Formats: sequence, structure tokens, C-alpha cells
Amino acid sequence: MMRRTGEAHLPLHGGRAPAWLFRRMKELAKPLLSSITSEYGRRGLLERLSDPHWFQALGCVLGYDWHSSGVTTVLTAALKEALQELDIGVRMAGGKGKTSLRTPQELRSIAEEFDLDPSPLIRASRLSAKVDNSALQDGFDLYHHAFVVTEDGDWAVIQQGMNPSLRMARRYHWLGTELSSFVVEPHRGIVSEAKARRVLNLVAEESEGVRRASLDLVREGTARLRRLMGEYRVLRMPKRIDWAALERAYQLDPSNYEELLEIRGIGKSALRALALLSELVYGERASVRDPAKYSFAFGGKDGVPFPVDVRLMDEVISYLRGREIPKIRLRLKGLTEYLE
Repeated sequence: MMRRTGEAHLPLHGGRAPAWLFRRMKELAKPLLSSITSEYGRRGLLERLSDPHWFQALGCVLGYDWHSSGVTTVLTAALKEALQELDIGVRMAGGKGKTSLRTPQELRSIAEEFDLDPSPLIRASRLSAKVDNSALQDGFDLYHHAFVVTEDGDWAVIQQGMNPSLRMARRYHWLGTELSSFVVEPHRGIVSEAKARRVLNLVAEESEGVRRASLDLVREGTARLRRLMGEYRVLRMPKRIDWAALERAYQLDPSNYEELLEIRGIGKSALRALALLSELVYGERASVRDPAKYSFAFGGKDGVPFPVDVRLMDEVISYLRGREIPKIRLRLKGLTEYLE
């Protein structure tokens, strides 16, 4: 794929997508998804969905806002329904808020449909969410998690966090086929309004020493951890820590940082405390580097850059419905190349 650079602005916007627009987004998405899969394969579709700027452009093509948090939530909802109605060997689980909690259950159903083992998929779903909510502490809390999986077992993740005080959102993209580790530079890309000056980035390559030291501290037991944290409370140690989770970690003796993240209850506070102690006890400093890195076809729902041209959108949907994918491949070539 050709790589292009760009930027995306994601202010938090409330409300719902108009039913008339959502319906058309889904109907327009279906021939586009089919065309891309026919031309580039299922893996090619995942590669594009996991590209933050391609995903942003797709939201614009389907008529949604060019600079809204809803680009993520509404677009993935439309794609999820479209994929469910298509026979291209691709499905999506999860979504916004409480819907994201059903991701494991939905992945089991998808795995049964595709004759896959659901365990690796569920693990990837949970770990990617745990990383972006706890191991990368950038001030954004996850509220949306979408997991795309193919019948080949390949997967991609699109999830979003919010920072209510800034009234901004931040979107995180993952691609399983390019992933060598969940805890070392795992993202395909992250889009945000701007880079933060200082975050706790425990999945940066330069945080490897902290990850090792954190495991060593866990293996020393909670008694020593309590004593150390009491001694260094002046250095802004977290006030609330799940000591039961740290005790479980001690008992389970995780062999690597991924296993530590998988332990129930090991969250932001515990990881932050371990990172601070890693620096104080072992001299290992965590990275504070923020890893965060359009075009319009039918307009945007808020009238930016211009109102949605409903008649044109309906004409395109009708046109695409009435032709087999191979026949429209050349006509869509300009669009797919543009989105790349």
C-alpha cells in the first residue's frame, strides 16, 4: 500500500447519527467493502481499516463528519452491519460503551461461523484494550472497541478513548498481521488532536528496562512493594492500588509483561506504581513519548465542508447495487487509489 500522511481532529461530539444517513452509510459501505476485498483480498481490507488516515477518509466518503469522534463510533457501527450482511469472510465484534463488553461473546460466535479457535482472538481483544487503557497512559480512557476478524484468523482493532476535560477523542489502530509484540510498539497508528508533552508510555521500545524491572518487583512480593511505596509516596505514587491483584501477580509469577497485563485487576495505578519504583529502585526510566502520529465525496452531516447531497448518495448506492463487483472495479479504481 502507498503511505500518505495527514492529520485528524476528533473533538467529542454528542448526539446520534441521523437514521437517513446511517442507512445510506451502510448501503454505500457494502459495495465498497466488497470491491476492496475482491481487488486486494481480506487482508488488504484489514490493512486499510487499520490505517488511521485511510479510515478517516472512508468516514468522509460515506458522508460522516470530517473532524468528529463520531467518525469512529458511527463508521464502525455502519461497517459492522454492512459486514454482517456481506459474504466476504469478514466480521466485526464490539462497538461503543456497553456494546464493547459483548466482544468476547460475539467473537465466539464469529469463530464458530469461521471454524476458528476463539481463544487467540479474545486474548488479542483484551490485551489491545488493556494496553491502550492502562499501559499507555495518555489521558484518554477507552469507551469504544471494535475488533475485525477474517475467516483466515487475521484481525484488526479500532478503538477510541476520550478526555472529557479536553473534550477530545483519540483513536488507536492495530493490525494483527504486523504485530510482533503486544507490549513493544504495537500500534499501526494513533490519531489525536495533538501530541501530549508527557505521557507514561510503557509500550515504547525504550521502556523495555521498566517492563523487566516491573516483573522483578512483582516477584519480590507485596510486602516489599507496600514498604517501597510508603517510602516514595512523596513522589506522587498512586493513592489507590489493587493489592489483591498484585498478590495474584506474585502468586502467578508472570514470565513476561504481556502476562502481567493479562492479570485481572492490574490496571493504571499498579502499572504506574511499578514504573515509578522501577526508576527509583533499578534506575530504569519509562518513556514519556506520546506515540500519536481528507477529502469529501457527499458532504458531512453537520454541513462541513458542505451538507450531505442525499440525492447523489442515493444515485451512487443504486448504481453500485445494480452492477457486479468485477464490472465496477475500474470505475472504483480512482476512489480506492485515492483512499490509499
